[in-house]
Parts: sequence; C-alpha cells; structure tokens
Amino acid sequence: MNKGFLALSPLIVFVVLYLVLSLVAGDFSSVPLTVVFLISSVYAVATSTKFSLKERIDIYGQGASMPNLLLMLWIYVLAGAFSQSAKGMGAIDTTVNLALNILPPSMILPGLFVTACFISISIGTSVGTVVTLVPIAAGIATQTNSNVALLTAVIVGGAYFGDNLSFISDTTVVATQTQGVMMKDKFKVNLMIVVPAVVVVLAVYAFMGFGMQAPTHVGQTDLLKVIPYLAVLVTAVCGLNVMAVLVLGIALCGIIGVLGGSYDFYGWLNALGNGIVGMGELIIIAMMAGGMLEIIKVNDGIDYIIEKLSGRIRGKRGAEFSIAALVSLVNLCTANNTVAILTVGNIAKQISEKFGIDPRKTASILDTFSCTIQGIIPYGVQILLAAGLAHVQPVDIIPYLYYPFAIGIAASLSILLRYPKRYS
Repeated sequence: MNKGFLALSPLIVFVVLYLVLSLVAGDFSSVPLTVVFLISSVYAVATSTKFSLKERIDIYGQGASMPNLLLMLWIYVLAGAFSQSAKGMGAIDTTVNLALNILPPSMILPGLFVTACFISISIGTSVGTVVTLVPIAAGIATQTNSNVALLTAVIVGGAYFGDNLSFISDTTVVATQTQGVMMKDKFKVNLMIVVPAVVVVLAVYAFMGFGMQAPTHVGQTDLLKVIPYLAVLVTAVCGLNVMAVLVLGIALCGIIGVLGGSYDFYGWLNALGNGIVGMGELIIIAMMAGGMLEIIKVNDGIDYIIEKLSGRIRGKRGAEFSIAALVSLVNLCTANNTVAILTVGNIAKQISEKFGIDPRKTASILDTFSCTIQGIIPYGVQILLAAGLAHVQPVDIIPYLYYPFAIGIAASLSILLRYPKRYS
C-alpha cells in the first residue's frame, strides 16, 4: 500500500466506518462517535509500524495532550460549569423570555443569526460566540417547540462569520501574515466573497421563520438573572480571555443564584459538577481525535496531501482550487482551521507567486475554506462544544449548518467565475 495513503487511512477508516454504520442503522445519532474514534485510533496505532509500540502510544498521547487541545478541554470544562450554573439559577430561562418578548416568532432565526454574526466579528472567536449564545438558542427552541439542532446550527453558522472576517480572529491573522497582506485588504476581498452567502442564508432563515410558533406562555423576565450573560458578552467583546470570561460568568451565577435563593451554596456546587461531567464525552472525543490526527501527521500524511495536490496545478483556476483543497484536507486531518492555514500557508504563497494570484485572494481562500471545513466536521471544537451545551449529537447539527456550506459554495464560485474581478 502507498505510504502516503496508509498514513491517511485512519481518517478514511473513521469516515467510512461512521457513514456505513449510520446508513445501516438508518440513524446517524445511533452511532457513538466515541466508539468510532476508538476503533480508528486503535487502527492508527496498529498500522504505524515504523515506530515501536511504545513510541506509537507516546505519539498518540502527545497528540491527545497538545497545548492547544488542552486549552480547548479547559474551555469545555468551564463552559459546561457555566451553562449548568446559569441554568440552575434561572439565567437561561429569563434570557430566553427576554428574547421572546423582544423578537416576533418570524424573526427569531434571522435575529439569532445576526446576533451571532455581530458577537463573533466583535470578539474574533467562534468558541466564545458558541458559549454565549447556544444555551439561549436551545432554550428558545424548547419554548417554541422548534428543532434544537436547527437553532444551535444558526448560532454556529453566525459564529463562523466572525471567525472568517474579524480583524482579531486567529485565522485572519495567520492568513494575512503567511501571504504578506494587510488585514483591511483581505477583509475587503473576503467580504465580497461571502456577502452573497450571508444574504442567501438570511433569506432562508426569514422564510423558515414564518413557520415558527409563538410560545403559549412566556414567563417573566428577572433582569438581575440576565447579568451573567450580559457580563460574559461585554467582557468577551472587550477582548478578555475566554477562560477568564467563563470564570467571571460562573462566579456571577453563584453570587446571584445563592443571594436570590435559586439554589444554596451546595446546590451551586452540584450544578457546576453536573456541568463538568456533562462535557465528559466531548472531552474524550477531542482527545482521541487529537491522538489519531497526530499519528497521521508524524506518518507524513499531511505532507503527502500537499505533495499530491501541488503537483497537479494547471492555470489560475487550478492553482486557486489547489490552495482551497490543500487547506481543506489539512483541516480535516487537524480539526483546527488556524493550524491548517499555518501548515499550508507557505506553499500557498509559492503557488500564488508562480501563477500570478493576488495574495489578498489567496488569504481569503485559505480563511474561507478552512472555516467551511471546520464548521461542518463533527469532531471540530465548535460543533462538539455546541452539541454539549445544547444536549444534542454533533451529527444532528451538521445538516442545518447552512452558513458554513454557503461560504464554501460562494468561495468555490469566486474561483470558478473569477470574482471579485479586481482581485482575480
């Protein structure tokens, strides 16, 4: 078997196994991702024969404990604790009631999407947007008898608007730095590419909103209990680290909840504990994905992708599509859009220079396609976190992720139809 293909085969085993088992069962949510990742991980360790068994296990362990991954796991823990403590003291219910009193039923979907877009472009992180808004969206879905996965996907989609465009987003910083362009120039090109997708998705949500039912009874709004969410939102927009934001939210929930009689001190501790335990499955999935993907990396699976794609370029369209395919495939193998851009950034710059591609367009392609892939893989940080907060399966969310799919289509059309013309 080709060494490069063998290096990638754990990811292929994961995808094929999950699809086949789900299709046989007739239900994607009936197949636990933890089990599929376990089988794929065992296969990855077993087939890395150029290392000793101890070395393979060490490599897997290193991948499962990378600093970036551990940071995300701590965010999972804090997000789970914040979500449950906020729920226990009534913050979610009262925030949902406030939203339902302000928004007519037909405007709930577009309203949530615009809110997520605004917050994500302000704070530059999709994770912070998901943490802030998904519990509220899930509560609105319950109150209006709507699809929880759909409303969760609305937030995740809006979160990627800012991840893709914000001046303080990691992906924007890395894309512009690797291509040597100014952020404002990349923003202009990127905005022209994704605006059609934004308009279409908003129109779809507005149309779907006509079928939403108003809740039979909207409870009272206790504005004091909205303070933890407002504090999380304001401090995140001000640029405070997401972990510090969540710690502040947890503390405010405890203070307001205990003083207001929503729960006593031990009730608050139990809420925190339940929230942390509820994130257990997602933490395990993230660690197994990290270990498996590290084995793919050390076996030169990513280098194999880059070599194969970069050697088949013909013309400007082919060059741009190759850059898009490179960053997309590496994102599949790393489950991290920032790392994917960093990995292929230099070779994308070389391809751009060789074929005369505007570096501002290249930076936009790298950012947009990486956000598309990161936004639709069930083992991505954002979807795992959103699923945990909304208490649904990651695969339940994917069919409703209209915005990540839409920006992928828009970016593909920008390559095919050569727009924005000035930069193509």
